Amino acid sequence: MATAATGVRALRVYLEMIKIEHSIFALPFAMIGMMWAARASLGTAWPGWITFGLIVTAMVSCRSAAMAYNRIADRDVDAENPRTRMRAIPAGLLSLRQASLYFFFSCAVFLTSAALLNPLTLALSPVALGVTLFYSRTKRFTSLSHFVLGLSLGIAPAAAWIAVTGRLDFAILPLVAGVLLWTAGFDIIYSLQDEEFDREHGLRSLPRRLGKGRALTISRICHVLAPLFLGWAGWLVGAGAWYWLGVGTAAALLVYEQSLVRPDDLSKVNLAFFTLNGFVSIGLFAFALIDQIAR
Repeated sequence: MATAATGVRALRVYLEMIKIEHSIFALPFAMIGMMWAARASLGTAWPGWITFGLIVTAMVSCRSAAMAYNRIADRDVDAENPRTRMRAIPAGLLSLRQASLYFFFSCAVFLTSAALLNPLTLALSPVALGVTLFYSRTKRFTSLSHFVLGLSLGIAPAAAWIAVTGRLDFAILPLVAGVLLWTAGFDIIYSLQDEEFDREHGLRSLPRRLGKGRALTISRICHVLAPLFLGWAGWLVGAGAWYWLGVGTAAALLVYEQSLVRPDDLSKVNLAFFTLNGFVSIGLFAFALIDQIAR
């Protein structure tokens, strides 16, 4: 086992532990929620630097806390899985104490950011944090854990809407549903790799319960429905042609993503999971941003 990292090396290990680059999955949708909320309440898509900075800080710290907790909760399982045994804690790169301190620090930053935004964000911050942390336990008792993960990312645009407006409106909820379904769909794809491991270790997932073929069918249903909800969200907020082009592009990328994976061929799962989903989130945000600038 490796020696626990310290100093600058430890920072790199922390960032690897929480997969900081995966913030691209949820953060762009939070930015869409922020722009739409500012347009609805302020007449402009920009809420100001302070609000923007606090939203980004809250998003990143909440996700960091969730990922750290996930690594802590799953450390024994990760040590047994050949795909995950080199993660920071089972590999000995971080001690349990180091990971725990990082978790509590991230929680404190998140709660402080929420408190500085408005009373409703502070009141709901424990709920948001609880949902994101709860996912780490769900594989132990439900095959629907993919949808809990989807909810933990899906609440990002609603949280940003509340951060700007101080209230929750129905108009943002279809975007929440779209992100939830998109996330659940790609998480099912990713979990195909662990079907046998999950079965051997008593963990729950749709591939383990239904088999790879039927689980992949549910993933595809999710990815058919997700663009429909994204489109509904755009219609409710009066989005323009650029946003609709973004929804169409996202739908095309999801079709391509699904074409890369078959029950008997998982060789392109990483391309489907990491690369294409990054394009979906960043791409839709880019089109939504252009749509706002073009007004």
